[in-house]
Amino acid sequence: MTPDDTYEALFAALCTELGLCLHAKGQKRVIAALPDGLDAAVKAVLAADGVDVLTASGDLKRQVRDCLKVNLPSA
Repeated sequence: MTPDDTYEALFAALCTELGLCLHAKGQKRVIAALPDGLDAAVKAVLAADGVDVLTASGDLKRQVRDCLKVNLPSA
């Protein structure tokens, strides 16, 4: 299993639940941001999808954060 396979369910959930379907480069940015915390990962998800992080609604940020939190692979 590759590191990207580890996060397959996470990115599938972002795509199916929130419509944020990230390309491979965007997924790598999110994975790289995860050690910095969920807030950094939320910013990486939104940036990878082309959403302006500063003007994104609080509701969208919360949905992304909740989706990440629920679908993160256990260590």
